[in-house]
Amino acid sequence: MSKKSDLIQPDRGQAAIAVHLVDKGGYEAWAKGLSAGQRAALAAQRFDGGAGKTAIVPDGDGWFAVGGVANPGQLSSWCLASLAERLPTGTYRCANGDPGAAMHGWQCAQYRFARYRDDENAEGPRVLLTKEAKAIDDALALAAAEMLVRDLVNTPAEDMGPARLEAECERLAKAHGAKLSVTRGDVLEREYPMVHAVGRAAAREHAPRMIELAWGKAGNPVVAIVGKGVCFDSGGLDIKSASGMLLMKKDMGGAAHAIALAGLVMRAGLPVQLRLYVPAVENAISGNALRPGDVLKSRKGLSVEIANTDAEGRLVLGDALARASEEKPELILDFATLTGAARVALGPDLPALIARSDETAHALIEAGRSCDDEVWRLPLPDAYREWLKSDIADLNNSPANGFAGASVAGLFLDRFVGENLDWAHFDTFAWCPSAKPGRPKGGAAYGLRASYHMLRGRYGAV
Repeated sequence: MSKKSDLIQPDRGQAAIAVHLVDKGGYEAWAKGLSAGQRAALAAQRFDGGAGKTAIVPDGDGWFAVGGVANPGQLSSWCLASLAERLPTGTYRCANGDPGAAMHGWQCAQYRFARYRDDENAEGPRVLLTKEAKAIDDALALAAAEMLVRDLVNTPAEDMGPARLEAECERLAKAHGAKLSVTRGDVLEREYPMVHAVGRAAAREHAPRMIELAWGKAGNPVVAIVGKGVCFDSGGLDIKSASGMLLMKKDMGGAAHAIALAGLVMRAGLPVQLRLYVPAVENAISGNALRPGDVLKSRKGLSVEIANTDAEGRLVLGDALARASEEKPELILDFATLTGAARVALGPDLPALIARSDETAHALIEAGRSCDDEVWRLPLPDAYREWLKSDIADLNNSPANGFAGASVAGLFLDRFVGENLDWAHFDTFAWCPSAKPGRPKGGAAYGLRASYHMLRGRYGAV
């Protein structure tokens, strides 16, 4: 893809092609100011001001562009994405005023995942100008974070195993002067027994590990970010079907979100002590694979009976959340591609939010609405805790009744979070199943910008 820094630039009056934005209701009035030839050109392109529609209009020796949007006076994150996808290479300026939030979609629309093939049809960058110079850095960073999630999720498991997640965290630590520590082998088995158990069947090059990053000044509040890093999920001995396994390279999507959010927090210099935890494993099958009926120890001391080896994400998160809780953080956020139940309930575009605190949940919901990254809260009902009971252990990892799967998974995780800690959990799909303007089919970030805006609002920048 094009360099992110190429795509948004300060407007210093340089030459640029004008982009006019209209809506369907105001199109006829706007078009009256055009020449007959220009109106004919629009008619030939079947442009009527509908949202997402684009056209090129001749203008003397040159031309200008026109795009249909839902509301020209209040641009959304994605309303210029169609233009960025379809316009020729060049430099553009919105004729209606500054692009504001639409800078995000303009950049994301130019994302290409071309690691494994030559992108022969790739065109040069479409640059968008803005007079909001102070907003450029944040817009570039948010788009870069979203595209990092896409890159990580789109990369196949052979090239995005636990070691690669570790390398990504190492890159992040070096960029921001953070401390990185990684636990593997016998120490992992002793200190993070559920992480080890889930990942122990993988080949040596994909061996399990717990990755921890620490950043920030002592005395600032501790904020912990946790991401499920199951780099491939076969289902274990409770093996998935072929179709069910097809997208399981994306099962580290929670880790991708957590890494990207940690990068945003450090880049912004938020006055917090950041702690990032990524339990990185492959849920593989071999002679020493985790078995149904096994009982695992956990870092917190709770014992867990394994009813289903395909409910492994909650196991690695359990150990990670227990570790995060030991730091007595003011806030814990975790991200995971955790349950199919969340997708049945909310579809691919809405991450399920589960939170202990109504105040934190409301802040995340409002932050998401403000930046077109909506989340949807699901309950954490005490009445369903009994479904996690086991006859021989403290907990069962997968109740058999099939009810309220996303909430029950949240209840399982809740047992590993320290008492009286503010905790919010995102059950995200991390995948766009069909292309939309600015959002190609493939890896996708959901809840990332909502979380960042909430953290900015809660802690502010230095």
